[in-house]
Amino acid sequence: MPAAPLDADSLRRAPKVLLHDHLDGGLRPQTVLELAGELGYRGLPADEPEALGRWFREAADSGSLERYLLTFAHTVAVMQHPDAVQRVARECALDLAADGVVYAEVRMAPELLTAMPLETAVEAMLDGYAQGSREAAAAGHPIVVGTLLCAMRQADRWVEVAEQVVRYRDAGVVGFDLAGPEDGFPPDRIPEAIALLDRAGAHRTIHAGEAAGTGSIRAALDGARAERLGHGVRIADEVPVEGALGPVAQRVLDEQVPLEVAPSSNVQTGAYPSLAAHPVDRLHRAGFAVTLNTDNRLMSGVSVTSELTDVAATHGWGWADVQAVTEQALTSAFLDDAERARLLADVVRPGFAALAG
Repeated sequence: MPAAPLDADSLRRAPKVLLHDHLDGGLRPQTVLELAGELGYRGLPADEPEALGRWFREAADSGSLERYLLTFAHTVAVMQHPDAVQRVARECALDLAADGVVYAEVRMAPELLTAMPLETAVEAMLDGYAQGSREAAAAGHPIVVGTLLCAMRQADRWVEVAEQVVRYRDAGVVGFDLAGPEDGFPPDRIPEAIALLDRAGAHRTIHAGEAAGTGSIRAALDGARAERLGHGVRIADEVPVEGALGPVAQRVLDEQVPLEVAPSSNVQTGAYPSLAAHPVDRLHRAGFAVTLNTDNRLMSGVSVTSELTDVAATHGWGWADVQAVTEQALTSAFLDDAERARLLADVVRPGFAALAG
C-alpha cells in the first residue's frame, strides 16, 4: 500500500503524543468570551471570537514580552472559578482528541487560580479532563490525559504544589513542573520541594533552556533532577553544525534526556528568527531525544497537527521522522509501563503503519 501524503489531513489522522501544552494557553476564543461574561471580566481586547483569537496570536507575536504575558492575564482572569477551570480542561481534552492526540500531558500552575484553594483548582482540572476524555472516547477519539502541576519559579509555593502532585498522583496528576522566569530563579531555590518529590518518587519536568542557555539546563538536571526538559532547545548552543558537542549537550545526548521542543513558540518569543532557522531538525538528526509540542495553542495559533505539518515541510521530514518523535514522546511520558506498551502496540504503531505504508 502506498504511503499517504505527509500533509495536514494525513497527520491529523496519525496518532500523536503531546508532552508540553499549557492549559491556560489553549482556551477556545469563544470560551474566553463566554467565561468573561459569566465572571464579569471587562478587560478583553475584542468581543468576537475570530477577532479575539487574532488578537491573542498578534499580541504573542509582537516580540514584546510584556504583550506576550498580557495574553495570559486574560485567560487566567476568566478561569477564576472551579466551573470555569473544569470547562476549560474538558474542552482541552476534546480539542486534542479531535486533533488525533491519543496521549497528552497538560500543565497548569494552580497557584495562578487565586480565587480558590490549590486542591479545588486541581480537582476541577482532573474532573474536566476526565469528562472530556469520556466524551472523546464516545465520539470515537479515545485520549488519555495526564496532569502536570507547575510551581512558579518566582513565587514561594513550590512545596505546596509538590504536595498536590503527591496527593493526586493516583487520580491523574503525573508530575511536577517549574515554570516562569529562568534567570535569577534557579530550580533548586527551594530544596524542600525537590526533596519532597524525591522522597515520593514523583516525576518532574523542568522548564529550562528556553529563554536561558545551557547553564539553566545543567541546573535543572543537577538542582531539580529533571527527567525531561521543558523546551530545552538552547542545548543547540552546544551543538555546532560541525565539530564536537559541548559538555552539557554531550550529557543530554548520552543520557537521552527528553527535550520538549515547541518550535512555533520559540519563534514567537524571539529565541529563533524562523522555523527554518530553528534547530529542531539538527537536534533530531544528531540523535537527541526530541519531542514536538504546542506549548500554547491559542497564543501560537497552532495544533499538534499544524506543528508537525510545518516542521515536516520546513525541514524535509518523512513519516519515519514523525513516527520517531511520536514514539520518543511516548517513551518519555510519565506513564506506567503497561499503559505505555498498550498505546505503542495497539494505537501508535498500527496508526502509523496504516499511513506510512
